[in-house]
Amino acid sequence: MDKKTKNTTNNFQIVVLTIACVTAVCSVFALGFSIYNYNNSTARVTWGSGVDGNSSNFTDGSIADVANKVSPSVVSITTETRTTSWFGQSTTSSAAGTGMIVSSDGYVLTNKHVVDGANKVNVILDDGTTYENVKVVGTDPANDVAFIKIDGVSDLPAVTLGDSKTMNVGQQVIAIGNALGQFQNTVTEGIVSGLNRSITASDSTGAAYEYLTDLIQTDAAINSGNSGGPLVNAAGQVVGLNVATSSADNIGFAIPISSVKGMLKSVLNTGKAERAYIGVNYKTITPDVAKEYNLSVKTGGYVYTDSKNTSAVISGSPADKAGVKSGDIITAINGVEVGKAGSITALVGEYAVGDTIQLHILRNGGELNLNVTLEAYPTSTKK
Repeated sequence: MDKKTKNTTNNFQIVVLTIACVTAVCSVFALGFSIYNYNNSTARVTWGSGVDGNSSNFTDGSIADVANKVSPSVVSITTETRTTSWFGQSTTSSAAGTGMIVSSDGYVLTNKHVVDGANKVNVILDDGTTYENVKVVGTDPANDVAFIKIDGVSDLPAVTLGDSKTMNVGQQVIAIGNALGQFQNTVTEGIVSGLNRSITASDSTGAAYEYLTDLIQTDAAINSGNSGGPLVNAAGQVVGLNVATSSADNIGFAIPISSVKGMLKSVLNTGKAERAYIGVNYKTITPDVAKEYNLSVKTGGYVYTDSKNTSAVISGSPADKAGVKSGDIITAINGVEVGKAGSITALVGEYAVGDTIQLHILRNGGELNLNVTLEAYPTSTKK
């Protein structure tokens, strides 16, 4: 399941960014990137052991041990999509991708483009067990993320989630996925090559349709069909959701797992895939942005009204209710610095609807903290 992408230097981001995805058949295009219950308990998912596994390194034989530990939780996903031509002729296309089991009762995390538009979704476990007509629970309106549900199960092996906020460039990782749509649970190794990368996705015609931010860059081979598989640290914790690769050498991308945790909590607690948002229009601050707007800091998120007159703070949004104003600089969320650990969008993504977070803000030379109670992303908005 792929999509072609290209680099972008656009630093503009909106907390309630909408992303459009389409399902694609696996293929690689030269010099492009391919993108390849519901009860009130989260006991069925493992959020981590409390130890930050990003400081771990692989040793002799440990890659095999980690792969053997994680692989039973990695699934292959096959889809069928029916389309009708202008002349009324119906055709069916097939495609394949990857997912990871995130709860013992059958919730699976994958990419939105893996299942988007599919009329039929099947899931194949590591042991070959196949589940047909799997239900798509919901998708993320602001990222290439989807949740699907296998019904009638209770003892599936779930992955252990790590903390992508503490990742470091150079740390070792492995990627697991359904390579080329036919080689189930292929394992590749590499390092984290970069953090906070941004890419623009396009289809096979080169038309741009999707902008992805805050991505982990890795040289672990992420082949066509690996979309939706896990990027795993040396402690066996999932730190990323594989989303893109390139026909150029040693360039692959994954969505930070921490930015998905809020939606996962929502799915497990309510059965609904709701994304939390605060509702501000901002630019991630870089030295160039700081110079352009004469800002006093070189990291954070600058809340502003853009050239299209997009409001700095969306009226009636959680940020508006909390008192966030145009010109504010958000430097931290719940004590985590906006910047290396992720943008405002990524850091908010760790929390669920109804959670209250604290924003540390610079305003007119002073500092203040504002408590914001998160609400569900408004599906009617395009911001």
